[in-house]
Amino acid sequence: MANLKNISLAIVILLFPVLTSFHHGWANYNQKIVLDFESVIERSAYEDPHSLIRARYKEDLWTIYLAPVNRMASRGISAAMIQKGTPVRIVGYPHKTIKNEMRAERIFIKDKKFELR
Repeated sequence: MANLKNISLAIVILLFPVLTSFHHGWANYNQKIVLDFESVIERSAYEDPHSLIRARYKEDLWTIYLAPVNRMASRGISAAMIQKGTPVRIVGYPHKTIKNEMRAERIFIKDKKFELR
């Protein structure tokens, strides 16, 4: 039994770096550059680990990471509110190395502000 616990612990320790690499850290986003723009949602995904939308900023299509589903719901944002064709205002930070990717700090839908942190 102790052997099984040791093996299980070893597996968890070995897999931890792999599993954490799937989650991108917010440190990868440049918080010194604030993007604030209006656009129309072209695609959306209301799912974990982070909901996201695709919208145009300066003619380019951007991937915009929002909050996890439970936080979106607790802030009052439903999947229907971020559907294709919805006009939005996004405030967030661009990724330091990945072109056309950002993390949204807040989103305005129908002039209502939703904080995503």
